[in-house]
Amino acid sequence: MVGTSSRMLTLLSLLQTRRDWPGHVLAERLGVTPRTVRRDVDRLRELGYKIGAAKGRHGGYRLAAGSELPPLLFDDAQAVAVAVALQDAPSSGVAIDEAAQRALATVRQVMPSRLRHRVDGIRFTGTEATSRVAPDVLETVSAATRDRRTLRFDYADEDGPARHAEPHSVVARGGRWYLVAWDLDRADWRIFRLDRLAPRTPGGARFTPRALPAPDARTFVAARAKGSPAQDRWPCTGEVVVELPAREVAPWVEDGEVTAIDERSCRLVAGSWSWTGLVALVLRFDAPFTVVGPEPLRAAAAALSTRLAAAATAP
Repeated sequence: MVGTSSRMLTLLSLLQTRRDWPGHVLAERLGVTPRTVRRDVDRLRELGYKIGAAKGRHGGYRLAAGSELPPLLFDDAQAVAVAVALQDAPSSGVAIDEAAQRALATVRQVMPSRLRHRVDGIRFTGTEATSRVAPDVLETVSAATRDRRTLRFDYADEDGPARHAEPHSVVARGGRWYLVAWDLDRADWRIFRLDRLAPRTPGGARFTPRALPAPDARTFVAARAKGSPAQDRWPCTGEVVVELPAREVAPWVEDGEVTAIDERSCRLVAGSWSWTGLVALVLRFDAPFTVVGPEPLRAAAAALSTRLAAAATAP
């Protein structure tokens, strides 16, 4: 059983993750009796946390929504999470590096020495995003998306009037931020990069959300990146047998599937924008391979073979 102070921190952390917690479930998570949970809840109330009691067969507790909480309290796992998240701000794609450093310094000051020592021990070098989004742009676009208000904005490298769209979702992918929106001028779904977008204020009129032609916004962005209208898959997918061990092929295949056949060969199922592009992907391994299918992949391999032979012929 953990100490009282550590247990109360864990209890507070659990209460903040969901609205209702049955008393017996909290007791099981903490490894104590329901009576001990009741005592710990009473102590938290004395510290100023507004915790309500839910009636019922098993009873339960909830942290009041919108409560003004006392000063920050972190358990060990939360402290590590905060340190990692704030130090990794440059890779987020949002221009908040300096603010994140100040936030980490502020949080560090209110931590007990034990946690401060752990946080100070977390140091690493991340990869900085290739494009940066201004925080106010992210805030404005996110607010319009949340409130379902039309958005007017200027878009980089485009002349003419401002774009007018119904924002659906904001998606972070591969170090970049995207807005998925219904373009009112073009009457179609579009994806806009936030680092190239300059919102015009104030916001526009409210609108009724349209059905996205994909299961969710993340899938929609991934699908368009692969040249598919709505499904997260490549237009051309084929299968080959490569005469290399699976361990030498797998690290270089992003979303393909590699299955070992024996110690010297493997089966690769992968996709690309075109059949020729798929053949080129396989050629990068510089090893003999056999096309399993489909037929368009065989035809692309034969055509590329002819082109390569012609390119190797001396003039």
